[in-house]
Amino acid sequence: MHSDRPSLLLKITAIGGLLFLHLPILFIFLYAFTTEERTYQFPPPGLTLKWFSVAWFDRPDIWPPLYLSLKVAAIATVMAMILGTLAAAAMSRARFFGRDQLSLLIILPIALPGVITGMSLRSAFGIMDIPFSTWTIVLGHATFCIVIVYNNAVARMRRLSGGIMEASADLGANAFQTFRYVLLPNLGSALLAGGMLAFALSFDEVIVTTFTAGQQSTLPIWMLNELVRPRQRPVTNVVAIVVFAATFVPILIAYYLTRGGSETAGMGK
Repeated sequence: MHSDRPSLLLKITAIGGLLFLHLPILFIFLYAFTTEERTYQFPPPGLTLKWFSVAWFDRPDIWPPLYLSLKVAAIATVMAMILGTLAAAAMSRARFFGRDQLSLLIILPIALPGVITGMSLRSAFGIMDIPFSTWTIVLGHATFCIVIVYNNAVARMRRLSGGIMEASADLGANAFQTFRYVLLPNLGSALLAGGMLAFALSFDEVIVTTFTAGQQSTLPIWMLNELVRPRQRPVTNVVAIVVFAATFVPILIAYYLTRGGSETAGMGK
């Protein structure tokens, strides 16, 4: 008799996969509390909250990279939500020659290796004689953040019934009113989820930032530089917990916002 229960081998494989993915993250949390300064001795010789105090009160060099990361992620997310939504509207509602090829070009930046994107941006900034600044980092992050918002928005738009747009027009609504009262309520959760994901990806991005930051340092770049200093490992782990929270929470919110995405206007029988 066939059973729907998973086999023991499948359970073991699933548990092994989860441990492979998440055990390194648990080690980061563990060694943020260790009393050992230089090594990753296991088990830790003792546990302490000392490094949290050191990180936030005795290390003023942490704050500028943190502020820069938040600023860049916020600006890149706003740009992505505007441009990604407009691109999604054009690609999902309009019919024109080369639409599929243009759609591929829009999503290409997130498919390319980050080092290729970073090198191309650095070359472009050099050719155009654009000095490295916060805005060069923002432009670099926007290249992939736009794709995140675009993918969410275009998927939701394709599930919307075109009849609701026509009905809105028939009832006398102009384009702005249709967008505000019909389209935006149905796109709201998808756009917010896309913005959350874009913010998370921008906040912890390293490769593209390395090529576009110049002498500036975002928080992930700061962490990468600190890892070569043995005495700073526990402090770096404390900061890593903050980065983990800043990325995990938006992703979790985005998941809950989009899991009911099929319930859009015009999807009923």
